[in-house]
Amino acid sequence: MNCLLLGLLAGLLHGACSEATERTFVAIKPDGVQRRLVGELIGRFERKGLQLVGLKLLQASEELLKEHYIALRDRPFYSRLVKYMSSGPVVAMVWQGLDVVKTVRMMIGETDPADSRPGTIRGDFCTEVSKNVIHGSDSVESAQQEISLWFRPEELACWENTAEHWLYA
Repeated sequence: MNCLLLGLLAGLLHGACSEATERTFVAIKPDGVQRRLVGELIGRFERKGLQLVGLKLLQASEELLKEHYIALRDRPFYSRLVKYMSSGPVVAMVWQGLDVVKTVRMMIGETDPADSRPGTIRGDFCTEVSKNVIHGSDSVESAQQEISLWFRPEELACWENTAEHWLYA
C-alpha cells in the first residue's frame, strides 16, 4: 500500500466521521470496575448524547501506565498511582462529540471528590482522591496523545450517529 493511501486510511479511522469530531479518552479505573459502575458511567455519557467510538477492558501494564502518567512522574504519589491503576482491570474508552473534552470533564467532576458537586460522577460515587473511579483527558492535545497510547487506529469505529441531528444545530 502506498503512503498516500495509508494516510487517507488513517485519516478516515481517526477523523471526521461527523461534524462533531472532537474526541476524548476516558478510563474507568479499577475501583470503578470492581464497584460495578461501568454500565452506569457509560449510560451517563450516552444519555448526554456523546458517541462511543472505542471501548475495551484490559489489565493495563506498568509500562503503559508509566507512559500515561509521565507528566506526574516527579510527584510523590506517582508510584502509588501506577500500582493502583495496575491493581485490576480498566475500561478504556474513546468518546466523540461537540466540545467532548470539556463536557466529559464537567460530568466527571474535580479530581478530589470532596470538591466535586453532586450530580458529577466523582460527586456521586467517590469519597477520596486516591480512588476516584474515572479518568478523563484534560485537553484536546492530551486526549489525542492518550487515545493513541491506549488504542490502535483500527480499534476506533467510525459510524454514523443517526441521533446527531437531534443533538447539534
